[in-house]
Amino acid sequence: MSTFENTSFPLDDFAGKVRLFPLPNLVMFPHVMQPLHIFEPRYRDLLEESIADDRLIAMSVLQPNWEKDYDGRPPIYPFACLGRVATYHRLDDGTYNVLLLGLRRIRVLQELKPVKTYREAEVELCEDRDPTMPAPLLRTLHRRLREAFIEFMPALDEAQEQLDQLLGADVPLAVLTDVIAYMLEVKVEAKVELLSEVDVRRRAELLLKHLSKAMEHSSDGTPLVFPPQFSMN
Repeated sequence: MSTFENTSFPLDDFAGKVRLFPLPNLVMFPHVMQPLHIFEPRYRDLLEESIADDRLIAMSVLQPNWEKDYDGRPPIYPFACLGRVATYHRLDDGTYNVLLLGLRRIRVLQELKPVKTYREAEVELCEDRDPTMPAPLLRTLHRRLREAFIEFMPALDEAQEQLDQLLGADVPLAVLTDVIAYMLEVKVEAKVELLSEVDVRRRAELLLKHLSKAMEHSSDGTPLVFPPQFSMN
């Protein structure tokens, strides 16, 4: 049985308004769990309001040159990932450790006027477009992607069982692409490109190209950490 069958979250009542949590070096994907350490006052406000409401947070990505206006509203990429707070722990100093579950791709339509300490936006949910290809070709693409990633990644004995579940043959191609894209160490711009691609077949083929390039430039594989470490805001 796939470990991803129960990771969906109903969004039937989603109103299209999100709390934006922009970071410069973290690209969140659906179907993955990201640890976060939240310490900035504005993002503590964001988290506390999220917990009191629907637990939804939109992880967006800052565009280059964000350093000039980090405390303001530097530009973000138009695609982001809607996540749900799975669990959280408030520390003695008022900061938080959080586990955020990626739910859906979203596209930012417009940012809202600033009325709170954090940024908000109007967004639309993005549906994956399933591959329209014969089943044997689909299985081949799935297998090629799994094998390419396993060949590239280093041995992670302590997490092998979890990785076997993540990369299992019963995992849908859309999920597989997102999990590998999340784990693969490539440039932020490359990950944003993968997050922006809703056509699952094109996303898988693009990911294969990134894996091929990564193997060409790394004789011993790019170090990966799994499960992922906390990301600092």
